[in-house]
Amino acid sequence: MKKPKKKPNVRLVGENGNAFVIMGKTQAALKKAGADKEYIKKYIDEATSGDYDHLLATTMKYVNVR
Repeated sequence: MKKPKKKPNVRLVGENGNAFVIMGKTQAALKKAGADKEYIKKYIDEATSGDYDHLLATTMKYVNVR
């Protein structure tokens, strides 16, 4: 599993309530930052294992939210 060298920045302003857009932007940012498929799958699995608040908390763990 390959993590990105640094946490990428993701702009989520205006995406409130749309979990699929949040996950898509986060996946794209992780991939661009050098994360491999296994690391991105780990993010998706963790992000989808709870409610919307859990998704946001998990996303903030993996990327810098702007």
